[in-house]
Amino acid sequence: MVHNVCMVSDFFFPNTGGVESHIYQLSQCLLQRGHKVVIITHAYGRRTGVRYLTNNLKVYYLPLLVAYNQCILPTLFTTLPIVRYILLREDITIVHGHSAFSALAHEAMFHASTMGIKTVFTDHSLFGFADASSIITNKILKFSLADVHHVICVSHTSKENTVLRAALNPHKVYVIPNAVDSTVFTPDPTQRRSDRTTVVVMSRLVYRKGIDLLAGIIPELCARRPDVHFLIGGDGPKRILLEEVRERYQLQDRVQLLGSVNHENVRDVLVQGDIFLNTSLTEAFCIAIVEAESCGLQVVSTRIGGVPEVLPDELIYLAEPSIKSLVDALENAVDDKTLGRIISPSERHQRISRMYTWQNVARRTEKVYDATADLPNSSLADRIHRYSHSGSGWVLFVLLLVIVNYLFWKLLEILVPRKKIELVPSQVSNLAQREPA
Repeated sequence: MVHNVCMVSDFFFPNTGGVESHIYQLSQCLLQRGHKVVIITHAYGRRTGVRYLTNNLKVYYLPLLVAYNQCILPTLFTTLPIVRYILLREDITIVHGHSAFSALAHEAMFHASTMGIKTVFTDHSLFGFADASSIITNKILKFSLADVHHVICVSHTSKENTVLRAALNPHKVYVIPNAVDSTVFTPDPTQRRSDRTTVVVMSRLVYRKGIDLLAGIIPELCARRPDVHFLIGGDGPKRILLEEVRERYQLQDRVQLLGSVNHENVRDVLVQGDIFLNTSLTEAFCIAIVEAESCGLQVVSTRIGGVPEVLPDELIYLAEPSIKSLVDALENAVDDKTLGRIISPSERHQRISRMYTWQNVARRTEKVYDATADLPNSSLADRIHRYSHSGSGWVLFVLLLVIVNYLFWKLLEILVPRKKIELVPSQVSNLAQREPA
């Protein structure tokens, strides 16, 4: 079954991150398998309108107001005309939203359901349940996912978290892990320094990435191991903390802060290291440790979220999210390197190239699309019933939004009839060969 898929998220290139890379790589593989794929995101600076990426991947950069942290201002109704126009013009059959943080993804899926188009959502993050921010976010997620046909999570821990937060039926939630392009992230031991052990950190320098832990680890490990150096890539509000630690302990010659690193340069930084350190406090999957492993580095990480599911025990040193536990794990990794008790970089790379491929992710996502396409279409009454039993709170207000959006869509059908919207000629060959499942 061939699908016309619209990927939607606030997060896409030129912004960099795990969600952005996931959308791009998955879209490329789906194109290769004979599906039509377009992407909707908001404008980034002067990058607005329609752009084409590799393999004619079409991206709509919509001129929408960005409110906070690269997310658009949630308005719900104002995005319906342009989203409807794109979905009809591209003859979309499945709308695939990405990231619980993305207001644009939630609005596009809401509009697609109003129009009778099937929807899929991928959750890339973990959330709590106790703080005010999580409570509000979870209420919104219950409302948004009440009418989504299927949900994809990147780990079993993420699935459990999403099912509890959004009160979903576990049978409609699939687990499909992230992947890595192993042809890009290749090892190169010649880039390493033989007279030192280099610990690489590639992360946004924010609280949830455990930078406070990193600030405590650096002076402790440097005091114990004179041959250890740190190479830190990334930027964020916690950078000032690392700079203060470097100054206070006079570690300018042993701690190098690279600042923001473009994704195409990440591999060149990773291959300079011996050990990759992940200090995150919450992760649904953590693609960074897979990229580091593919480059042949030993990996030390906090035992949180979905991280224990990502790599087998012999490829990772897991520690509790505390300074002492992480320092001990790093010392074990340094000792194993010194004594030669480690798996070679080439073997690490080969194992990762077999474990995580985007082609496999695309095949599994394709099965989710097939299952979604086979579901019966929902009437307005069916949608109202689902929303009224979603447990999202404010039931009357939610139902009012559903009905008003439906009436607005009907008005647009009169003012801008779909027969006057010219379809885009498909560039996907009907004879495209799909790999066997």
